[in-house]
Amino acid sequence: MKAVAWAVSILLLAGCSAGPVSRDTPVTYDLGTLQKDAATPKTIRSGVLLHGVAAPVWLDSTAIVYRLNYQDAARPQSYANSRWSASPAALLAQRLRTGLAAASDGGVVSIADGVRTDYALRLELEEFSQVFDAPDRSRGVVVVRASLVNTTKRALLAQRSFTIERAAASADAAGGVRALAAAGNELTDAIVAWTAAGIAQERR
Repeated sequence: MKAVAWAVSILLLAGCSAGPVSRDTPVTYDLGTLQKDAATPKTIRSGVLLHGVAAPVWLDSTAIVYRLNYQDAARPQSYANSRWSASPAALLAQRLRTGLAAASDGGVVSIADGVRTDYALRLELEEFSQVFDAPDRSRGVVVVRASLVNTTKRALLAQRSFTIERAAASADAAGGVRALAAAGNELTDAIVAWTAAGIAQERR
């Protein structure tokens, strides 16, 4: 009897040391491509310095975050087997560079370029998550605060918070990703238009 118990113990220990037999491979997402027509009108009559998008600590990772509003809206959670290819702030910054470059006749630059421009755009990401209002109903929510600065005068020209929401087609990570990508596209168009209007008004 002792021999049987000993053999069982050895098998259990071997199973524990080996770990799970198999694991689901994490699925990696980005925001997709941003299609811009080559004939897009140049609405920003200047070059723009785009600083990197700042983000709070809880968004500074590749986790795809969701919130269960019907249980505890103050508790951000993340999917176990799905993730972003980069942090949401980095993905949004790249999307905005593409949108600003297409709309600006002076181009878009970063601090690393060492190029001077008359205007700079600072962005703070405050929310980038899939929000569940019910187990089968969710939406992608993006909240960004934007500041437009005249770098020559060292003056704040305008500041605004943008909140974009898009319904998710499915109550899972894939649905959240598609909703957040659509919200990111809408946010890009809104910030480009706002930046163009701010610069145009300042130059009058």
